[in-house]
Order: sequence, then structure tokens, then C-alpha cells
Amino acid sequence: GDMSHVFSILVLLLRLRVAKNAQGISVRTQELFLMVFVTRYLDLFTTYYSLYNSCMKILYIGATATIIYMIKFQKPICTTYDKSQDTFLHWKFAVLPCAIIALITHLIGRGGKIDVLELLWTFSIYLESIAILPQLIVLQRYREVENLTGNYIFFMGAYRALYIVNWIYRAHTEPHYKHHWVVYFCGVLQTLLYADFFYYFFLSKAKGGKFSLPTAHSH
Repeated sequence: GDMSHVFSILVLLLRLRVAKNAQGISVRTQELFLMVFVTRYLDLFTTYYSLYNSCMKILYIGATATIIYMIKFQKPICTTYDKSQDTFLHWKFAVLPCAIIALITHLIGRGGKIDVLELLWTFSIYLESIAILPQLIVLQRYREVENLTGNYIFFMGAYRALYIVNWIYRAHTEPHYKHHWVVYFCGVLQTLLYADFFYYFFLSKAKGGKFSLPTAHSH
């Protein structure tokens, strides 16, 4: 799962460097993922687990911040980013609702007490489940998807799907495995958001043609 996630980020960085354009890419999705990683990995400053763990966390934050910088400020890439296609109000319809739901479930789970790091971790789980939405909306508007962009979304979806397989395996093999129902719900929701994309992705691979999404009228 981790490798699939890392690979998806590297594919997007490669796509930006090679193609030198940001067409079909949502910077708002990247901003949401950066917020996910920053709020989830604050334990970098409080707890050491392993060198691998720390490196992966730094990689996620650093690579996502680099992608945002390239799309917004690096020429000629920034001149090709189309704000008019990337219009999902992510602060209003993603960050705010997730923050409210995270606070409510955190307070219920801890009997009214607040643990800041745990609250931010819960918020990151909720936000990650819908962070891809702005990107999927942009793809729907562009319809025709570049190969590397399509591969990026595929590996992002595969990362979450593989985590679901991992949860099922661990629940069956580890006698004292701790279940996280919020994580389960958000993981399934996130995978379902990719379902339509996966269908057309595999369809285009099977046919060997260009990968394109249908418009709302063709459904």
C-alpha cells in the first residue's frame, strides 16, 4: 500500500517534469493531501517509530508540497494550470465539514475530552477519504486523460484498496488487532470514489485506446 502511494506521487512529479504542463491536474486535491499529511504526521515531532516510518512521512509532505509549488509557481508549468476547471470549493465543502465531523466523533469517543494530536489524526482520516474529489471533477471536465495522470490516480486508488486487503488480513491473523471503524468507513468511501475511474481505466487498457471519461450526458 505504501509503495503504491509513493509510486503515485512519483508518477505525478515525473508527469509535471516531463510534460512541463499541469493540464488536467487539480492543485486543490494536492492542497487537501498536504493538509492530510501535515495533520496526520505531527507525531514526527513527538514519537520515533523507525527510520523507514520517519522517511516516508517526510517524503509524503515534501513531495506533495513540491507538486503544489510546481503547479502554482514554476514556469512554464504554472502558466498551463487552468483555474477555471479546478473550481471545487475545497475549504468550504471538504476541510470544514471534515473538521466538524472529526471534532464531534472525537468528543464522543473520548467522553468530551480533547487530545489535539488524536483529533488532528481523526480529521486527516476523514479529509483523505474525499481529497481526490477535486481531481476527479477536473478529469470529468477534461474527459481525455493523459497516460501519466491516469496512472497517478490509479496508483492512488490502488493504495487505498490494498490497505483494505491489509485490514482484512490483519483482523484474521492478529488475535488482538485493534479495529478502527472510522478508518474502515473512510477507506471504503475513498475506494468507492475511485470505482467509476477504475472501470473506465481498465476498459481503456483492455481496448488499447486513449483513456477518456464519459460526460454526464453519455451516462
